[in-house]
Order: sequence, then structure tokens, then C-alpha cells
Amino acid sequence: MSGRLDGRVALISGGASGMGASHARAFVAEGASVVIGDIADEGGAKLAAELGDAAAFIHLDVTSLLNWQAAVATAVERFGKLDVLVNNAGILDGGPLGTYTEEQWNRTLSINLTGPFLGLTAARDPLVKARPSSVVNISSAAGIQGVPGLHAYTASKFGVRGLTKSAALELAPHGVRVNSVHPGGILTPMIGAPEGTTVDRDANTLTRCGLPEEVTPLVVFLASHESSYCTGSEFLVDGGMTAG
Repeated sequence: MSGRLDGRVALISGGASGMGASHARAFVAEGASVVIGDIADEGGAKLAAELGDAAAFIHLDVTSLLNWQAAVATAVERFGKLDVLVNNAGILDGGPLGTYTEEQWNRTLSINLTGPFLGLTAARDPLVKARPSSVVNISSAAGIQGVPGLHAYTASKFGVRGLTKSAALELAPHGVRVNSVHPGGILTPMIGAPEGTTVDRDANTLTRCGLPEEVTPLVVFLASHESSYCTGSEFLVDGGMTAG
């Protein structure tokens, strides 16, 4: 039985836990080979071992272009090419104006916005070579509407949405699609939810958090050839959070 991502090679940042780990597991299950990039060396290596020969782990600090170049090189050397980039790594950090520091602001933008830019920078040529290719930038519902107290996070996620569009327009002639995914509140370690936390999915979607595996099918779709006519767009998976 063939998978939806047969023969695809993906690099997923922040792939050791949360949504990134969910994406990595699904990609391998759908026939892809995956490079998991993360600063969590133990968790990343453990996940790669779990997934077997179709997965590799590399230490990836997304604020480092050298780290990104090494991760891209790992994909090409280990699996022969790179045709999917998932910019998933990010942090959630907030505080009120007047007390939220410049250092906090700079760190959040460095990881959440400069990180995807550096990923695109490092992966651009291999993605073009492997065309048709796909980039999936994980933004947030906070990239659609503001969130009080989350100024840097909101700004960074709006920035990812904009970067997605400029990159999509530039790379379209080269066979590379670029889209953004905008999750709502998802139960991951980033929001303090332990791994394996579950929710009552019969609850009204507006009043519950989502699970990583409720975001992953959308990422698989955007990474696959099924989404061949989708680029420069934002895809919401937020339980209705931004509906009004």
C-alpha cells in the first residue's frame, strides 16, 4: 500500500516533541524519510530511533545558519535530496508592555521568525533542485488576530505569515510551494501540557484545546502532491478560535 508521502524527504525543525514529533511520525508512516532537527538532543535521538531507518536526528538551533546548513546537508547526504521543509520550532513567551523586556522580544523573534527565514535560506537550493517541493511554515492563530500580552509572539507569527507569502511568490517559478499553518491552542509541552495529554473531543471545539494529531493531517496534505495548487496561503486549524 503506497503512502501519501512516498519518496519525499522532509526536514522538520522542533521535531523532537509536541506537534513536530506528531508530524515526523505521520510523515514516516506515509512513506517519507525525515530529518528531525531540535535542540532537545535526547528526545530527538529517541524519536529517530523509534522511527528507524527512515529517520535521522541532528542538533538544530534554528537561530544558527550553520546549524541549518548542517541539517540540510544531513538530509541530502543521508536520503539523497530535500523536498519538504517544515518550519515548526517556536517558543511561547509573553508579558505586559512596560515589563516585557527587549531581550525577551529579541529572543522570541529570533526563534519564531528569523528561524524560518534561515531555514528557507539554507534549504532554498536543494528544494529547487528537488522540485516540485513544499515548505510548511507553522504560524499560529496569533498570526491572524492579536493576543494581549503576547506581543512578540503575535508579531513573530504575523511575520511568518508574511514571509510565507513573499517566499511563495518568489519561489513559485522554481517549483517550490510555501504555505502557513495556523493552529489554535494545541496541547503540547510549549503550553505546559505533558506529553500524551488528551481532551474530550466531543466538547464544543470553541471551548477545548486541540491535539497535535489534529494539526498533523493538514501538514501532511501541504507536504504532499495533493496540495499542488496551494501556495502563499494560510490554513487555519483552530477550533473556530478566529471565526468571531
